[in-house]
Amino acid sequence: MGKIMTMHRAKITADSKMLGSSMIIAPLIFGASTFFWKNGEYGVTGGTILVLSMIFWIPAFIGLFELLKDKMPNYTSIGFLVATFGCISGANFGMVGVFSEAFQISQDTYLGQAAKQPLAFNLLLFWSGPLFPLSLLVLGINLLRKKVVPAWTAVLICLGAIAFPLSRIPRIEIVAHVADILLVIPLLYIGLQYLLNRQPLSTVRIEKT
Repeated sequence: MGKIMTMHRAKITADSKMLGSSMIIAPLIFGASTFFWKNGEYGVTGGTILVLSMIFWIPAFIGLFELLKDKMPNYTSIGFLVATFGCISGANFGMVGVFSEAFQISQDTYLGQAAKQPLAFNLLLFWSGPLFPLSLLVLGINLLRKKVVPAWTAVLICLGAIAFPLSRIPRIEIVAHVADILLVIPLLYIGLQYLLNRQPLSTVRIEKT
């Protein structure tokens, strides 16, 4: 029995470290991609970095939704699925940047070809793209309502989510950097709590019982 409990605690610690590390890495890499914009486009380098950031955003979302798992189980399950779709769409936008620069595809050509396949491009990019900031906004609101994180962290997540489309749609670089910073700060704090096992997570409560 003691050996089983030790293994269980080790798994909890490993999971917490993975989720906490992802919360720190995801917004940092995500923010770095903005510095490589070329005339408002991601390009090869920026697009590659954006895709890599989405790999870490998915477990970062797992950690954020985990905070609400006990209080909002239905929202946690459905919300994570929506957020994952948003992350996949974000990766798709990154790949568009890579291919556009690598194959010298102009913005007009890209949009013109997309118009010929509206359903595919809307599902993979234009309709699903807003799901990423929308997921962060709803998460921030619920984290604030349920008081599972300090209020300031939830507020910053909401502000970052709002600033996100205000920067990405018109491609305003300075606003994009502000949006990135607004997301880095709260996720850095929450991620550190995961790493230090100080956040009131369901996994931590299981370990203590």
